[in-house]
Amino acid sequence: MTLLQTIQSPADLKTLPRSLLPELAAEIRRLIVEVVSRNGGHLASSLGAVELAIAVHYVFDCPRDRIIWDVGHQAYAHKILTGRRDAFSNLRLHGGISGFTRRSESPYDAFSTGHSSTSISAGFGMACAKALKGETDRVVAVIGDGSLTAGIAFEGLNQAGGDPKRDLIVILNDNEMSISRNVGALSSFLSRTFSAKKLQELRRELGYFFRRLPRIGEDVYQLAKRTEESFKSFVTPGMLFEAFNFEYFGPINGHRIDHLIDILNNIKYIREPVLLHVTTVKGKGYEPAEKNPVFFHGCGRFDVATGSCMDRKPASPTYTQVFGETLIELARRDPRVVAVTAAMPEGTGLSPFAKDFPDRFFDVGIAEQHAVTFAAGLAVEGLRPVVAIYSTFLQRAYDQILHDVCLDGLPVVFAIDRAGLVGEDGPTHHGAFDLAYLRSLPNLVVMAPRDENELRRMMLTALQHDGPIALRYPRGNAPGVPIACDISPIPIGKAKVLSEGEDLVVLAIGASVAEAIQAERMLAAEGLHITLVDARFVKPLDAALITELARKIPRLITVEENVRQGGFGSAVLESLQDAGIAAVAVERLGLPDRFIEHGPQNLLRAKCGVDAAAIVAAARRLAASCGELTHLQQVAHCA
Repeated sequence: MTLLQTIQSPADLKTLPRSLLPELAAEIRRLIVEVVSRNGGHLASSLGAVELAIAVHYVFDCPRDRIIWDVGHQAYAHKILTGRRDAFSNLRLHGGISGFTRRSESPYDAFSTGHSSTSISAGFGMACAKALKGETDRVVAVIGDGSLTAGIAFEGLNQAGGDPKRDLIVILNDNEMSISRNVGALSSFLSRTFSAKKLQELRRELGYFFRRLPRIGEDVYQLAKRTEESFKSFVTPGMLFEAFNFEYFGPINGHRIDHLIDILNNIKYIREPVLLHVTTVKGKGYEPAEKNPVFFHGCGRFDVATGSCMDRKPASPTYTQVFGETLIELARRDPRVVAVTAAMPEGTGLSPFAKDFPDRFFDVGIAEQHAVTFAAGLAVEGLRPVVAIYSTFLQRAYDQILHDVCLDGLPVVFAIDRAGLVGEDGPTHHGAFDLAYLRSLPNLVVMAPRDENELRRMMLTALQHDGPIALRYPRGNAPGVPIACDISPIPIGKAKVLSEGEDLVVLAIGASVAEAIQAERMLAAEGLHITLVDARFVKPLDAALITELARKIPRLITVEENVRQGGFGSAVLESLQDAGIAAVAVERLGLPDRFIEHGPQNLLRAKCGVDAAAIVAAARRLAASCGELTHLQQVAHCA
């Protein structure tokens, strides 16, 4: 029996002697690599946090003590140690456990995560609540250095440091990619020495003594404090965090379990805000991931022996690739074009742009709010910024889109990747809401391409438009249509009729057009002929075409990979009402009013009723209700 097979909970972990913990870490790493190689997932960050997860659970009493793993990319070892070892083989599979922490999944998951940088704010909220309830349990927020580029992390530090009576431990997991480097054994020694419980008590007693000295007490105390901090600043980079009134310790090697346990045992007795800085290596223990942590940050299936991707290379390019290549092409024509992203140059397809135009590429880190307002500043000076951000992450900058871009009608282009259902990352990452949260904003044009050629045309249209404009496109491969060499713009607000039939009208937007094209062929085989419209624009909607068709064929189906509430279908209903058209039957297909689980995109589309089969079923229902189906068709439908 392996060590890992004896661990069903953190209580079992605490029974192991420290000498066996490195062996346990190696077993956890092997399991993580094995499962992620089959299922895909966030490998490099979780491999780097294995020892940290072991040490935290070895010292603290979770779930009574709250452990918050920021984002969740680094939480695979945490899941394995908290009763989910056997379920880990189903990580990210439909019906299996999530790739992120979920309160509904385990009592050991203190906070549901997916979007970064929330751990400090949530942790401080929990710490304040525990104080109000008279509880003395500890709250630990584990945050990566990349997540500290987001403003909300500093907002949390600011409040927590301003209330020294509240207990909060922040562990900064620094993987040597941003904040600071590991300064070696001396720093590790000083961290453990400065954190010792007796030394902390002595410092407080001396501070209390100095302050009671008549007339000069406060001056002596401040001098002693400055002397201590001046000495520590020679060997530690903690001045930033101490400016937030956190007691800072580190940096310490995050792969030395014995050191981690020592320092955690010491700082858990400090009853004020504490920040422990640990340095880790992304991909630790798996050589391919150590050499290429960017690829293995979030990867598909791979061969464990070689680290090479096992997924077949598709025949058609991804929408992301088409976007990146087209932007380079358009940037060569127009020197005003610049690109902005929020810590996702690879994910948004902008890495080639950054290589070709390094002075015109801006990665602002995990700071979507700043990215949007920064782009507004670029636009004010006459540039044409293209802000490439995933749909789910653009939600974080809603106020900046509204207030800083749309209010003044600035020509900022929003390239919204991962719109719609994204697959195994689940509810925190599905781009399910952008059509609804954007189409209500004045001055903003919102559009979605049906294929790669339309994406190229919409990009040119966006860069030529003198105002804010957004185009959303899905994760994954485009349909594979031949790409035209020349790019021509699209008239804003104009839909395109793809086929004409007399029985029904199907209005689809974006990726749903491909599903509607499949449905059209299936319905034609049944003798049901539809007029298929690629709406192209959600705002402005082609209301003239829609109302004209509704008067001729008063049976409409709308299809979108977005929530139905406030989305494309709602816009169509509004246009019909505004035109005074009441005698029309409309069926709206879209994502339901719930958060969608993780799973393969095609499976989720079928479950949510937005695939070709769902369109066919809706067409049958609508035609049958209007008396359009033959007896034979009705029998087939009932069967």
